[in-house]
Amino acid sequence: MSSGQNSGGLMSSAGLVRYFDAEDRNAIRIDPKTVFAFGLLFGVGVLVLNAVAI
Repeated sequence: MSSGQNSGGLMSSAGLVRYFDAEDRNAIRIDPKTVFAFGLLFGVGVLVLNAVAI
């Protein structure tokens, strides 16, 4: 990358950071532990179904 050329990476990402930091009052709020537990249970369910389908 040449020193005279500015890619604008930091400036172009500033708007996205501001967009994703904004909280919407109407948004569905799910605890991260709930998402993890659901994923774990789903994975265990898939493994059980694969074991039963022998």
